[in-house]
Amino acid sequence: MFLINGLEQDTLPASDRAIQFGDGCFTTARILDGDVCLLEAHIRRLQHGCEKLMIPFTHWETLRQEMCQLATGKDSGVLKVIISRGSGGRGYSAASCINPTRILSVSAYPAHYTRWREDGVTLTLSPVRLGRNPMLAGLKHLNRLEQVLIRTHLEQTDADEALVLDSEGFITECCAANLLWRQGEEVFTPSLEHAGVNGLMRQFCLEQLARSGFRVVEVSAGETSLQTADEVIICNALMPVVPVRAYGQQRWSSRELFQFLAPICEQTR
Repeated sequence: MFLINGLEQDTLPASDRAIQFGDGCFTTARILDGDVCLLEAHIRRLQHGCEKLMIPFTHWETLRQEMCQLATGKDSGVLKVIISRGSGGRGYSAASCINPTRILSVSAYPAHYTRWREDGVTLTLSPVRLGRNPMLAGLKHLNRLEQVLIRTHLEQTDADEALVLDSEGFITECCAANLLWRQGEEVFTPSLEHAGVNGLMRQFCLEQLARSGFRVVEVSAGETSLQTADEVIICNALMPVVPVRAYGQQRWSSRELFQFLAPICEQTR
């Protein structure tokens, strides 16, 4: 179902800038036992996105209530929230856009994530590279054409997820997840200074690791860095953490990092 500006409907004006320009931001949350996992973190992400994109959205308490309303009574599911700049302006100008649009939708929880957590996933190198843009790096904005192309190429392979590099050849993320790899007691994750999405589960994992015996290092590294890894995991707010079992000829069986993070991440509410 869809909730657009508080009304149950599935129609958006063709003039909305989400359609015209991809002018907005979004977040995707897990519903578990009637709750929105990491609710306040998702609200903060949207607030940060609106601030960076200069979208004058102010109905935060209404949005929070609607998110909770849609999760109530559901054992599991996926809640997506989009904030668009709304309609108005001529061409690229946003001067007359004063009423942002909020769009909420609920869908079923992906059944394959349970299998992924148990069996692990395989990665393949995506031929699509992410463009560098420090101003937008880290944000989950509505311009997702790169991810659409990454997914399209991925679906032509037997792999579960894609390893995605930026235009300079540095590991950045996966199609719909962030990436971490362990070498001994050091945990590496790509720097997202120039490209990529700073996922909420990535942030949560890094916070937990900072309190542990692991040492976290954010790096700009090429794909060959995975050759010396003892373990690789991927994460997002829905998975929430999944082990990688293979990338090309590389195989991993160690789950030390996964076994540390998985129980903690499953308890996020």
